[in-house]
Amino acid sequence: MLVLDLVLIGLAVTLDPLPLTAFLVVLPSRRGVRKGAAFTFGWLVSLAIVVTITVLATGNNPPQPNTAPSLAALAVKTALGVLLVVIAIRHIRARGRPKPPKKPPKWQEHVDDMSPWFALGLAPALQPWGLIGAGAATVVEAKLSSWESFLALFFYCVLASASYLAMEIYTAFRPDRSQTFLTSARTWIDAHTEQAIIVGSLLLGIWLIGDSLYLIT
Repeated sequence: MLVLDLVLIGLAVTLDPLPLTAFLVVLPSRRGVRKGAAFTFGWLVSLAIVVTITVLATGNNPPQPNTAPSLAALAVKTALGVLLVVIAIRHIRARGRPKPPKKPPKWQEHVDDMSPWFALGLAPALQPWGLIGAGAATVVEAKLSSWESFLALFFYCVLASASYLAMEIYTAFRPDRSQTFLTSARTWIDAHTEQAIIVGSLLLGIWLIGDSLYLIT
């Protein structure tokens, strides 16, 4: 269950349309490959820090089932699952209603002059921390007693960064072709953000609730 939970959460993190949209503004900008690398590094490192802190907090000794710490972690996952379902329902109810135009964040106005250090800090600021919290609550169950355990947590961090790593590598090696791809990707995400939030939040939310309640009972 641990590995499956981490895979599902990692996929939700890497495919979250809101930070992806921001990355698709940074990467095509002037010196975008350098800033994209900084953004991706900041994204990956912040995930690794959360995993490391969680493992250290448990002393590499996961709580036993049906104990207070174990039930607390499951309660957190349940609450986050409920939150995701609520987010999905709110977006479903808002579909079809006229929406006021949103002004882009101020940092986007100066993206060509953005420093790699700013891009580095921007990544963790834009991460979906609700999903990261669900990942941390799952990592509580991990015990690093074998290479498989280390590999599972490493794979989670890489998977949760996979879309950013892939686009960064593609842009670095195919700079001319990548501009068309990045423009198309941003157009598609802009047109399907609402659907992606609804489907992703609903599916992952229901999974977290069902899985946590099953383990509690």
